[in-house]
Amino acid sequence: MTTRTLVLTSSILGGHSQALAEHFSTLAEARDGLAVTHRDLIAEELPHLGLAELGSWQVAPEERSAEQRELAARSDEQIAELREHDVLVLAVPMYNLGIPSQLKAWFDRILRAGETFRYTEQGPQGLVEGKRAVLLLARGGQYAGTPLDSQLPHLKTMLGLIGITEVETIFAEGLSTRQQESALEEAKHAIEGLVERL
Repeated sequence: MTTRTLVLTSSILGGHSQALAEHFSTLAEARDGLAVTHRDLIAEELPHLGLAELGSWQVAPEERSAEQRELAARSDEQIAELREHDVLVLAVPMYNLGIPSQLKAWFDRILRAGETFRYTEQGPQGLVEGKRAVLLLARGGQYAGTPLDSQLPHLKTMLGLIGITEVETIFAEGLSTRQQESALEEAKHAIEGLVERL
């Protein structure tokens, strides 16, 4: 049985998070039973979500205009791709204590009421089942476990909204300090162990 993995990168600098994603992909592609799909959210940048696109989701597919079909396809295609894979790998740099806007634009297409989650009397219920996620987080400073790490809770909450609650995190921190080399090596070693478990 093949485990299908979707790797998303979102670094405008093509920096450390990209290197972590490439390390993961190289190892995964060399293993039998693992298939890897790459999506570079910088090279294939999605525009910010606008009212016309949001409105296209509210129109039945058979009733959409040509423009609405084109707009709705942005979300439909991203959701279909996510559903086709078993493991989602997000390689994420930290920008201004958050995630890149390009990655947020992807999430804005994925977090879609009626498609990937629904509202119930008990609160939102995720509709994307049987998936797990890996977060490869590259940071210039040391943020993990501190109040300044608003990035990790945001990512886990968005994933949890659609039903992805099995999330493994690998940090590479202090990359703007003299710890850079050791931090990257430690993260790559953790990735090697992760790939062995997939």
